Amino acid sequence: MEKINKILVANRGEIALRIMKTCKKLGISTVAIYSEADKSAPFVKFADQSVLIGPPPSSESYLKQDEIIEVAKNLNVDGIHPGYGFLSENSSFAQKVIDAGIKFIGPSGKSIEIMGDKLSAKKAVLAYDIPMVPGLNEEVTDINKAKKVANQIGYPILIKAAAGGGGKGMRIVENDSEFENQMKRAVSEAKNAFGNGAVFIEKYITEPRHIEIQILADQHGNVVHLFERDCSIQRRHQKVIEEAPSSVLSEKLRAEMGKAACDVARSCDYYGAGTVEFIYENDSFYFLEMNTRLQVEHPVTELITGLDLVEQQIKIAEGEKLSFAQEDLKINGHAIEIRVYAEDPTNDFLPDIGTVDVYSIPTGDHVRVDDALEQHMEIPIFYDPMIAKLIVHDSTREKAIQRMIEAIEDYEIVGVKTTLPFCDFALKHESFRSGKYDTRFVKLYFSDPKVLDPSLEMLDAALATVALLEKKDKINDYYLPSAPTNWVSNR
Repeated sequence: MEKINKILVANRGEIALRIMKTCKKLGISTVAIYSEADKSAPFVKFADQSVLIGPPPSSESYLKQDEIIEVAKNLNVDGIHPGYGFLSENSSFAQKVIDAGIKFIGPSGKSIEIMGDKLSAKKAVLAYDIPMVPGLNEEVTDINKAKKVANQIGYPILIKAAAGGGGKGMRIVENDSEFENQMKRAVSEAKNAFGNGAVFIEKYITEPRHIEIQILADQHGNVVHLFERDCSIQRRHQKVIEEAPSSVLSEKLRAEMGKAACDVARSCDYYGAGTVEFIYENDSFYFLEMNTRLQVEHPVTELITGLDLVEQQIKIAEGEKLSFAQEDLKINGHAIEIRVYAEDPTNDFLPDIGTVDVYSIPTGDHVRVDDALEQHMEIPIFYDPMIAKLIVHDSTREKAIQRMIEAIEDYEIVGVKTTLPFCDFALKHESFRSGKYDTRFVKLYFSDPKVLDPSLEMLDAALATVALLEKKDKINDYYLPSAPTNWVSNR
C-alpha cells in the first residue's frame, strides 16, 4: 500500500473545494489548477498550491489532459482526483495519469470505457441477470428491424445515444410514422454532442422514478452498496432535488437493487466509488447506466451512512481494503439535497450570469452547504450553472423536508436568479411530500412558473417599466436597486 501525500484536483468550483477539505483532514497537501475566469475563486485560495492552466473555455483549461499531468509531475503530485464532469469519465485521461506514475483517484480506464458506452455496459452486465428495459440493446443500423422491435415492445419507445447523457441524443417516439424522423434527429444530436452517432431503442417508461445505488469497491474484490438515492425531480433530464433513502422502496427491493448494483461493478472489475442508475416503476427496476465517478449528490449518502466518500476514494486508490462489510452499513435517518443553479426557473430554467451582490448561507445543526462562492463573485458563463448544493439531514423524511424549507428561507443570494424558489415550491408540493412523484414533476406541476408567486406578473411589469425608464436616463444608476432575484425578493 502506497500512501498519497499530494493530490492535484483536476476540477473547479464546489467539488474542488469539497475534495480539498477532505485532503486537509487527512493531512494530504493539495494543488489547484484554475482558468483565468477562476483566478479569485475560493478553491484556488484554499489549495496549498495553485497553477493557472489556461483561458476560461474548458477546452483550453480544465480539459487539457497533457498540461494537467505535466503540472502534476512538476509539483511531485502522487494522486489526481478528477471530481465529476470534465475529465472524470475520460478513460484516456485515467490511463495517461496511471502511465505517468500517478495514482488516478477513480476506477481503471478499462472500467470507465466499458461503462461509458451504454451498449457496452448492457453487454457487460448480461451475465449477471440484471433487469433491463425491453428494447434493442445494440446499435440501430437497420431501420426496418428497429421498427419491428418497436412494434413488438409497444409504443412509445425511446431512442437513446449510446454515448453521453444529460438528455442529449434522446427522442421519444409515439408511433411508426415518426420513427425515421426522430431517429435522424437523435443520431445528429448524438454526433454533435459526443462525436458518436450510435443510438439504440428501448421501451419508454411512462411514469419513471430515477433511483440510483452508491457502491464502493476496493482493489481486492470487495464490493458494497451504500443504499439508494432518489433523483426524480429533474429539469431537462438533469437532477435538481435528491433524497436518501427513497420513499418507495421496500427493504426487499432495496436489497435486490443493491445486489444488482454490486454485480454491475463486478461485471467490469470496478474499484473506487461509483453509482449504478436504475429506472423504477411499479415495483420493478431496470438497469440504466453506471457513472464511474463521484456523483454531485453524494452528500446525501454521506449523511445517512456517516462515511466520507472522498476519503474512501483516496483509501481505495492507495490500495487499502474496505474497512467494513455490507452488514456493517445501516441507514441513519433521511437526507435531502437541492442543487442551487444560477438559473431562472420562471424563464424555462435558462442560465443566469452576473455578480453575486449578497451571499449568506444557512447554518445550524444538520445543515450543510457545499459551495465555492463568495459575496461579490462573478458567475462565469463558461461552466455548468450549478453554484452550490444545500443538504440537510434529520431523523425522518418529514422532518428533513421541513428542515430544508427553513434552510432555503435562510439562504440569501442576490445578483443572480437561482433555482431556490423552485426547490421550495417542489418541497411544499403534495406530490413530493407524499412521496408519489416521478421524473415528470416539472411537466405535470410546473407548466406555469407563476405558481412560484402570484406577484411575479406584477413584478415582471414593474421591472419592464424600470428598464424603460433607465434607458431614458430618468433613473440614476446609483439609486437603481439590484433586480429582485430568487428567494430574497419573496421573503
